[in-house]
Amino acid sequence: MASLPLLPRNAGLALLHAYRATISHVYGDVCKYYPSCSAYSVGAVQQHGLVKGAAMTVARLARCHPWAQGGIDDVRPHRAFRHELTPHGFVVPSRKD
Repeated sequence: MASLPLLPRNAGLALLHAYRATISHVYGDVCKYYPSCSAYSVGAVQQHGLVKGAAMTVARLARCHPWAQGGIDDVRPHRAFRHELTPHGFVVPSRKD
């Protein structure tokens, strides 16, 4: 029951994983930033949830244009992140709770 609130976050992560496994390979390494925009999106949704992570992704995509300087742009960790990640990157309740 503790994982029910994490369902939207993990549904979004499933879509992102599917995108990264299929469509992302068609484009190749074209992102000027590290990590790539799709990897950034996964990290943002993992750390901050579906809504805020999606907003962070939109802001990142707005910064990613042909005239961008690029560089390292990691997701800032959530101060109160209290979950664990599975080996496949899904978010589960912490065993400490």
